[in-house]
This record gives sequence, C-alpha cells and structure tokens, in this order.
Amino acid sequence: MFDKLDDLLLRYDELLNELHEPSVADDPARLRRLMKEQSDLQPLVDAYNEYKKCKQEVADSLELLTGETDEDMKEMIKEVISDNKKRTEELEQQLKIMLLPKDPNDDKNVIMEIRAGAGGEEAALFAAEIYRMYVHFAEAHHWKVQLVSADETGIGGMKEVTATISGAGAYSKLKYESGVHRVQRVPKTETGGRIHTSTCTVAMMPEVDDDIDIVIDDKDIRIDVMRASGNGGQCVNTTDSAVRLTHYPTGIVVYSQTEKSQLQNKAKAFALLRSKLYDIQQQERHDAEAELRRSQIGTGDRSEKIRTYNFPQGRVTDHRIGLTLYSLDKVMNGDIDEILDACIAADQAAKLSKMNEES
Repeated sequence: MFDKLDDLLLRYDELLNELHEPSVADDPARLRRLMKEQSDLQPLVDAYNEYKKCKQEVADSLELLTGETDEDMKEMIKEVISDNKKRTEELEQQLKIMLLPKDPNDDKNVIMEIRAGAGGEEAALFAAEIYRMYVHFAEAHHWKVQLVSADETGIGGMKEVTATISGAGAYSKLKYESGVHRVQRVPKTETGGRIHTSTCTVAMMPEVDDDIDIVIDDKDIRIDVMRASGNGGQCVNTTDSAVRLTHYPTGIVVYSQTEKSQLQNKAKAFALLRSKLYDIQQQERHDAEAELRRSQIGTGDRSEKIRTYNFPQGRVTDHRIGLTLYSLDKVMNGDIDEILDACIAADQAAKLSKMNEES
C-alpha cells in the first residue's frame, strides 16, 4: 500500500510542477485536466502526510520515553503515544478506503428512471412520491433536477418518469438507489382499511459525457415528433415539440416532452439514449456486476426488493444492509443520507475485505 502512496505523492509533486509551467495557461483543456487530477489527489496526500507525521511523533515519543525519569512526564508522553497510535490506525483505514478502485462514473450526473410496478394506481402514486423524495434530496445537496418526461395519472400518480440530476458526486451516491422499492400502507381508495403492497422500480444511470464514444447509426433510429401530453407551459401542448426515439437494435424507446423546442427535446432524448446504450456496454463489460444489477432493478415484482416503506409502522428497511429506520416522514421528504452512507460503508467494507483476501 505504501509503495503506491509514495508513487502518488511523486505524481502530486509532478502535477504541481506542471501547473506552474507557462505553457499550461495557454491550453485550457490541459489546465482543467491537471487541476482535476490534483484536486482528486489532494485529500489522499493530506491524509498520507498526516499519517507519516503521526508515525514520526510515535517514534520520537518512544525515544523520549526511554530516557525520561520523571513519572508525570512519562505519563504525558504515554498519552501522546496512545493518541497518535489511535490516529495512525484511523488514518491507515481511511487511506485503504481512498485507495480502493474508484468507479469512473462517480463524478457523472445521473439519469433517473422511475416506473410504477405491481399495484395499479397505488403503485403510480408511490412512484410519484419516490420521485419527489429524490427531488427533495437533490435540492438539499444543491443539485439540479430537470424533468425529461412523465406519464402522469389523473390522481397525481406517475406511471413512468425520467429526469436528470446534475451535481458534484450525484452518481456516487444515487447509484445505490437502483432497484425495486416496496410500499406497505392503506390506500386512500381502500374502504376496508386493508394494507396493500405496491412497488416501483428505480434505475440510476450515469449521464454520458461527450468524450465517451457511443456510436448511434442513423439507420438504427426512428424519430417521431408529436404534441406533448399532460400539464405543460404555454406552447408545450400546442406544437409538435415532443420527441420519441426508437432504437431498433436494442428496442430502447426514449421520450422527451418538457422543453418548448423540438430541437431541445431531441437533444435530451439523444442524451438519454446515449446513457442507456453506455449502461448496456458497462453491463457487458462487468458480467457479474451486471447480473447483480439486473436482479436489483428487476421488473417491479414484489419478490425483488431492495427497500420497504411501511407507513403503518413509520418504518423504512433497506434489505441489502439490514438497516431499519423509524423515520419514514423524514425519508419521504428526501432525508436519505443515513441510508446512502450505510450503503457506501457496506460497499467499502466488502471491497476492503476482498482486497485483504487478495493481498
């Protein structure tokens, strides 16, 4: 581990030298790339420097202890040694986590799809609530949410909704939300007071950057334009501004209707299609991971669930990590950081365990 850290320190010094070269200022793309690499390395460099400082202080204190005769001074030195050893252990664990292979998509924006599953109208209402949960979560993190398309029901539900979420680290957190979400409650339309179970599926995909080569052949695409449906602003429902793309090789159909301009909706639809095709490529490259992901996203069936929202008990349970919270109202209002942090910690623990087995 430490050989790798020493190499990264050397790379960090090289970056600092490169950034001071006069020619860098004349190349904005290179400047951005170097600054991002430096920014990514900075937390690791800071932690490693502190780790080395603590190790040195332990060594210096042990040397002082051997020649010290005053008992009070000895106790003080022992306390310094204990504190630094504890901090050294914390930093070593932190460095191991920071050295874990990084998901190259973590810094990307997110394309979010939510579909009502089993449960009819109640499932569509639940899908709309899950969508609002993520909107509140994104707003709390100062991320931007843009609606791409929505198939709304007459009573406030959503059969299907697609949106983009833009912001630093959006995918790194939201990627854990892909899967089947289940709700247990008494629907407003239920006269007998019986608890019903409904589901919706959530898919979180990384938005594809322009630098990722996704080839879409014109002959593989059908483009349909139409009037937007549902509630929209002025002109949205009175012109053929909505765009639907059908990709023949994969059968993927994407739809964008939220912009007034047909050109803007077309651009959004193509961006969504590119992300879906990229997602397929990622799945093909990582078969085992793809198999896990497919089982999480599922088809909306009750048996394939990652989380349950139990309204009578005010309970939320994440079945992957065995976490149960009795704060349903807060969660539905977008306060899901505790769940996501626990998912991230569990993921890191599994990767660390695998890394320790291989070393």
